[in-house]
Amino acid sequence: MLGSCRMDEGYRNRNLYQRSRDSNQASDDYRYQDGNYEGYAPDDGYYRGGDEPAHEEDAQSDVTEGHDEDDEVYEGEYQGIPHPDDIKEKQKKRAPAMADEYRDRADLMAERMEDEEQLAHQYENIIEECGHGRFQWTLFFVLGLALMADGVEVFVVGFVLPSAEKDMCLTSSNKGMLGLIVYLGMMVGAVMLGGLADKLGRKKCLIISLAINAAFAFLSSFVQGYGFFLFCRLISGLGIGGTLPIVFAYFSEFLSREKRGEHLSWLCMFWMIGGIFASAMAWSIIPHYGWGFSMGTKYHFHSWRVFVLVCALPCIASLVALKFMPESPRFLLEIGKHDEAWMILKQVHDTNMRAKGEPERVFTVSYIKTPKQVDEFIEIQSSTGTWYQRWMVRISTTFKQYRMNTLMLAVVWFTMALSYYGLIVWFPDMIRYFQEEAYESRVKVFDEEEVSHFTFNFTLENQIHRNGEYRNDKFIGMKFKEVRFEHSLFEDCYFEDVTSSETFFENCTIISTVFYNTDLYEHKFINCRLINSTFMKEKEGCHLDFEEDNDFLIYLVSFLGSLSVLPGNIISALLMDKIGRIKMIGGSMLISAVCCFFLFFGNSESAMIGWQCLFCGASIAAWNALDVITVELYPTDKRATAFGILNGLCKFGAILGNSIFASFVGITKVVPILLASSALVGGGLLALRLPETREQVLM
Repeated sequence: MLGSCRMDEGYRNRNLYQRSRDSNQASDDYRYQDGNYEGYAPDDGYYRGGDEPAHEEDAQSDVTEGHDEDDEVYEGEYQGIPHPDDIKEKQKKRAPAMADEYRDRADLMAERMEDEEQLAHQYENIIEECGHGRFQWTLFFVLGLALMADGVEVFVVGFVLPSAEKDMCLTSSNKGMLGLIVYLGMMVGAVMLGGLADKLGRKKCLIISLAINAAFAFLSSFVQGYGFFLFCRLISGLGIGGTLPIVFAYFSEFLSREKRGEHLSWLCMFWMIGGIFASAMAWSIIPHYGWGFSMGTKYHFHSWRVFVLVCALPCIASLVALKFMPESPRFLLEIGKHDEAWMILKQVHDTNMRAKGEPERVFTVSYIKTPKQVDEFIEIQSSTGTWYQRWMVRISTTFKQYRMNTLMLAVVWFTMALSYYGLIVWFPDMIRYFQEEAYESRVKVFDEEEVSHFTFNFTLENQIHRNGEYRNDKFIGMKFKEVRFEHSLFEDCYFEDVTSSETFFENCTIISTVFYNTDLYEHKFINCRLINSTFMKEKEGCHLDFEEDNDFLIYLVSFLGSLSVLPGNIISALLMDKIGRIKMIGGSMLISAVCCFFLFFGNSESAMIGWQCLFCGASIAAWNALDVITVELYPTDKRATAFGILNGLCKFGAILGNSIFASFVGITKVVPILLASSALVGGGLLALRLPETREQVLM
């Protein structure tokens, strides 16, 4: 959005050309003095603010009562009948229509700029007249469910990975790709669907976005192969990636300037609720590995797939509820659909007034300002170019017109995402590392044991057997977990129905031994000598069904991390309109950077969980303020596009953060901590140079 200095400059440029207008036409113009519009002329057709009395001739056409057999016309309803002044205006415009083609392009743009400025202030007055009540709160919960679905999507893959690993035999690289593919889909979806929302409408594109997410999230719970599951999560992420830019653009256009910062911040709480919902559902569903069903030996529907289905519920609920909500009237005004916009604004007004017990209150708006349409290059492209050309032109024009603000916002979004998402992955990885260290410290070592004619039918866990001899022993219906046999001898032994996890035989000699229905595959025998040994009917697929205590702790960590942002959400909502967006972003990022340095003292699981909660609680205010200022800086025709581009860059930062921070787990804490804190400091200081937007109307 243009700053106030740019607005004044637009008005000065207006003086570059003057056209003679008759006295009737002059009375139709807005007059703007010292930031306030004067009262409208009695015979104008614009929205009449304040308590100015309407002329009798306007009252007869604009405020009517009565009905016929087909329609019921309520007091104050828009009649769709052209105002007499409008007819005169159209007649005057027909003659010089051809002359407009030869007018200086800068003059036309300056006039459009002034018209848009007038429309922005008039729309603000209309929203204030409509009030803030039942309609906004209904939309709040509908869009909140969509934002909740976005929060759920971030956590789903991380929670199902341990169980999906068992069903799909995932390698470490497979698991890493599955974790990143969702962010990749969200990055593409934010840019693509955000741009479409400025062209097709907020409601329509949000429905498309949620429908894609719901369909492919549902499908992903049933597919068995890794490749197909990966594809479904990619497209599911693409769908949900469009929700964030559309939701904030959509909701902001029903809010007045005084309510916008606070209520957009309250809306951000649904992302937190999504994280809590996902954590709670994972905790209560996934450990029940027996939940589900099997069809033969090839198809298995286990508890983690039930969890994936449950996580699609917020998306489906929002999709259904959205069908009953209207399109953004601000978007409709931008594309010239003034009658539809008027009807929706009247619906908002009447809904709120009935809820307040004032159904007799009349919606006084009879006419809304129409900005002058200019045949810009992007409009030409919309009818002659390909979809790819239109998309690229929209992005390039957004960047060119708001270059400096977009560059600064891009850096702030990127540094925030790099630090936040990098640390969010690093925290649970470090907790696992501490757990593995503690687990390894409890390992039992057996040296030179000799066992013969013995039947092993119980679980062996976290053991190392060195230089042992096993003769005529049977290993039947048992499990090995984290067991290593080194320099050992197995002679005339029998293994049947054996399941293993992280179990290896190193430098062993195996003589005349039979392996029947086991998962002791070739790669688990390292530098071993196999003499007259037989492998029969090896197990197919993955059969790891050990209960992992680590999984429960990860659910708890994610739950506490999501819950810890509640105080930050409340504080940011209450203070957003008091201290401003810029101070909120800069202060939150700098406090988060200080929190990063305390991670040097996180040498245990409990300490790491505590510092994670503190970091999440401190950083959430910056996220909320970033969402608000991004909405307010850009005009209606570029709002969702700009938000989508910046949010796509955010997801790119998340991918980099996940990859970089995870690579240092178990190696050093210095690099992740210094990288996160320096990025937060740099982004926070740069954010202080952004223009403050809390006093601006939505352009």
